[in-house]
Amino acid sequence: MEALKASSFPSFHRQTITTRSPRNTLEKPIPIFPSSRRIAPILRSNFKIFTAVSPAATSTNESDEEVESEKREKRFNWYEHWYPVWPVCDLDKRRPHAKKVLGIDLVVWWDRNEDAWKVFDDSCPHRLAPLSEGRIDQWGRLQCVYHGWCFGGAGDCKFIPQAPRDGPPVHTSNKACVAAYPTCVQNGILWFWPNSDLQYKDILSMKKPHYIPELDDPSYTNTMIARDIGYGYEVLIENLMDPAHVPYAHYGIMRTGKVPER
Repeated sequence: MEALKASSFPSFHRQTITTRSPRNTLEKPIPIFPSSRRIAPILRSNFKIFTAVSPAATSTNESDEEVESEKREKRFNWYEHWYPVWPVCDLDKRRPHAKKVLGIDLVVWWDRNEDAWKVFDDSCPHRLAPLSEGRIDQWGRLQCVYHGWCFGGAGDCKFIPQAPRDGPPVHTSNKACVAAYPTCVQNGILWFWPNSDLQYKDILSMKKPHYIPELDDPSYTNTMIARDIGYGYEVLIENLMDPAHVPYAHYGIMRTGKVPER
């Protein structure tokens, strides 16, 4: 009997099966892959992966970082500038005054010991009572209305009435101090720097408020008015740049031109 050949399945090749030798048995098929590549054993080895970065990409990243750094430097910091608080002509040296600037509650008072106006946080460090509701005591200190704590011009606590005279000097604790802001008077206006950090203690020697020479020139006439209004500066500026509303919104209050007739 003629030998039978295996089918032409591309992945396997079977050996010839013959009936002449019954001792021959069907052997295990040997797989033959339809590829010209030689099969080699997989060798395990330690290796490292390196990432190559082109010089052009590096320079681009550095330039982007420089741009971001410049943007951060140019970013406006609201708390690193001088702000007007009050016209000095409207301030009473005999009592403290309350004011809100940049959302900060302030107390303005006259320190006769240093002959200067002071601006503090309007909050006693003891029980957070408004210092603006207090008084100036006989020694020229700012006294809290709640428990009588007294403060000097630097924000330091000078006296705690409830503390034992022979006890530890608890009034010297940093926790007993109130935040004091740098201040100055220029153009008849009290200005303050809205950061009480010690690094800004001498900020006036490095940076001064905007100076308006006409306000100090006797040949000019000026009038200062301070008024608290319940909206932001951008709305106020828009209002001041709109003179058409004056004859109607301020009718009978301000001198205005002739109202147009139909």
